[in-house]
Amino acid sequence: MGMSQQSIFLKAEWRKLIMANYQVDPAILQPYVPAGTTLDLWQNRCYISLVGFLFRKVRVKGIAIPFHTRFPEINLRFYVKQVKDETIKRGVVFISEIVPKPAISFVANHLYQEKYSTMPMQYDWKILPDEQQVVYQCKNKGRWKSMEVIADKEAIALQPGSEEAFITEHYWGFAAGKRGTTAYQVVHPQWDIAAVQSSSISKGFSELYDPAFRFLDSEKPVSVFLAEGSPIQICSGQRFAYR
Repeated sequence: MGMSQQSIFLKAEWRKLIMANYQVDPAILQPYVPAGTTLDLWQNRCYISLVGFLFRKVRVKGIAIPFHTRFPEINLRFYVKQVKDETIKRGVVFISEIVPKPAISFVANHLYQEKYSTMPMQYDWKILPDEQQVVYQCKNKGRWKSMEVIADKEAIALQPGSEEAFITEHYWGFAAGKRGTTAYQVVHPQWDIAAVQSSSISKGFSELYDPAFRFLDSEKPVSVFLAEGSPIQICSGQRFAYR
């Protein structure tokens, strides 16, 4: 993915991304679609994803902030596109992003109009001879909620046109705000994908979101895969006013 003219705000790595993908009625997401964008569909299906991963080697404007360079995140997101001057930008809109560091929440919410919250979190990776086990957890109201996979040890190259390609190849973030829509570029190479042998997602994740997303507790994901991840760069946001 090529760079734009935006300046780089953050450099880091996103690693071992568990991506649990659900088919959703587009009408549920419509109130959350930022002005100037439309829902992005794959084979006429609308997706929402619960994603857990590890943020590491974090540098903000080139500076490593003590105690804020390595932490897990769990987010709920969906997919949109912006068509402008015959250019299509495919991106992600976050319903919620959970991290264990309050300073991260403060910066993201104020600079990018995102929806971060802070909770106790933990993660665990086990790399075994024939498989890998990856777990991400957050604690809400005294209860741990977790997403866990057992996946193939070896990841393979992303297949063009696949569902995995649709989910992972959205290189922009869009956030709605009172003064317009903020757009920021996320730069990273294509991610290798490890097939998931089995997965487990706690009931009760929907407690963290608006009632519209309670279906997450009763529906099974249509797919779960593990993306290996890579170094990433997040560019400074640009605000667009739409009427």
